[in-house]
Amino acid sequence: MTCSDDRAGKTLRLRQIASVFAKACVLALVVAGLGGCSSVVYAPKTAAVRAGTVRTSTIKQMEALNMDRAAPILIRIYKEESTLEVWKQDRSGKFALLNSYPICKFSGNLGPKLAQGDHQAPEGFYDIAPDQMNPNSSEYLAFNTGFPNAFDRSLGRTGSFLMVHGGCRSVGCYAMTDYAMEEIYGLVDEAFKGGQEKVQLQAFPFRMTAQNLASHAGDPNMPFWEMLKAGSDAFLATERPPRVAVCDRRYVFNPAVAGDFDPNASCPIGVDSTNEAGALQPSRETSASAVPPNTATIAYRTADPIAQKIKESLRGIY
Repeated sequence: MTCSDDRAGKTLRLRQIASVFAKACVLALVVAGLGGCSSVVYAPKTAAVRAGTVRTSTIKQMEALNMDRAAPILIRIYKEESTLEVWKQDRSGKFALLNSYPICKFSGNLGPKLAQGDHQAPEGFYDIAPDQMNPNSSEYLAFNTGFPNAFDRSLGRTGSFLMVHGGCRSVGCYAMTDYAMEEIYGLVDEAFKGGQEKVQLQAFPFRMTAQNLASHAGDPNMPFWEMLKAGSDAFLATERPPRVAVCDRRYVFNPAVAGDFDPNASCPIGVDSTNEAGALQPSRETSASAVPPNTATIAYRTADPIAQKIKESLRGIY
């Protein structure tokens, strides 16, 4: 073998290595896209880290509502209304609506996220912790919703990197405009700096009124939505974030029994899904009297037929 042959062989091997590396990078991006949304591609850290900005008009609104700037917050999302709300604790300890922001885009339809690759935005009760904040997102600013939570995992639901972010484009996430996301991120960041350990995020298909539930009668997601309504009612009745637990593969809110529950085990004695919404009173949204009690949640304790249908339809695609 001559020197020129040796050099040619080395060049060929280098080209093959570069080709394999490029394909691996493309595959990683595709997998990330199936698992969540485009915000999962984290931008490199820079010297100037964005942290969000709370605007002067919002600070004045806090003062008018008797709120400390660093007080805890809560986030509510409504798909059908394309609205994200930030609620904040006032000096009496109750939460009041601080501001509303239009959701620029969310992917999928009404209903929960079931499987990786279904491009659904999640619905349910989630916690945002400081380590879920991403000031270096490729979609301006972002935070992870916390999907899948204990309830999702108990039903075998899969997916990752489901975010609220800027950029106004979505594949399974809730996308805001950069302008809106800058303030939302800033409000969350200031709450963490004020000592809040977790921010509760409540994601709903629509405002949980009896009329809206009636307008979607017959939808296979109804048992799940009735569970979400119990949590929504608990918050509106007490004006405080409900304590959320999972047992028997279903949500329970403000359970009378303390301690950690096993999401896959039967609920402790004294925990009943129809009575754990916190001594419900008529809420600021329409009363639930026109909707039957939440008895159909038993459909979500074992098999998840909706998830099975989605997985069957996706088989061979992803």
